[in-house]
Amino acid sequence: MSIRVAVVGATGRLGSQVAAVVESMPDMELVARLDSRSELADMLGADVAVDVTLPGVSKTVVEFAISQGISVLVGTSGWSADRLTELRTLIGKTPGATAFVVPNFSLGSTVQMMVAKQAAQYFESIEIVEAHHASKVDSPSGTAVRTAEELAEVRSGLGGVIAPHVNQSARGEQIQGIPVHSLRLAGVVAKQDVLFGGVGETLTISHSTTSRDAYTEGIALALRFLANSSGLTIGLEHALVAPTS
Repeated sequence: MSIRVAVVGATGRLGSQVAAVVESMPDMELVARLDSRSELADMLGADVAVDVTLPGVSKTVVEFAISQGISVLVGTSGWSADRLTELRTLIGKTPGATAFVVPNFSLGSTVQMMVAKQAAQYFESIEIVEAHHASKVDSPSGTAVRTAEELAEVRSGLGGVIAPHVNQSARGEQIQGIPVHSLRLAGVVAKQDVLFGGVGETLTISHSTTSRDAYTEGIALALRFLANSSGLTIGLEHALVAPTS
């Protein structure tokens, strides 16, 4: 029996890609494409709703899906630690509710996060530089925010992060003490550098997305993971399966 999927934000770049991935999967059925003119009730009848809207809309979409017993895959940026805490509380109060929040569907970006968390154990000087296409409406990106939050958590029991002169606007936005710098440029798809400084050395963990095709496998992995999960899960790393030799 196919899993019925509604894509909310289906006319956007990512939404169109999600819809195409769903249609290519033999165990999934695309039953609704919602855009800015659609009613949220148009997703009723779906087993899964994929939210790829805008930061200001996403919370309403997710809360409606959960209230209707629809599992939700959140691919919209802007889900900060505070907003995720609210979502965790809502899911805890809603029996059977399921949500999977994926800040970035790229496998490489997910691995970058995993490696950066390892490096953060050894370096107390950390900054993030992210670049996206000129039409991206939010900055910092959701991926950069999540990266900073995860690295700050690693450093919380290790003396924190050293970030001098953060009162100066050129030092970027502070996300839990880590400076994050955003670039919005024509010709860029997505790029993020996580920079670490130590005594006599620096370490840069870099990831670049050169084509939106990079998201295809991650979208499929996330959909299959959601179909077999419960409660709240954050991060595509939970859907990754290490290759076997």
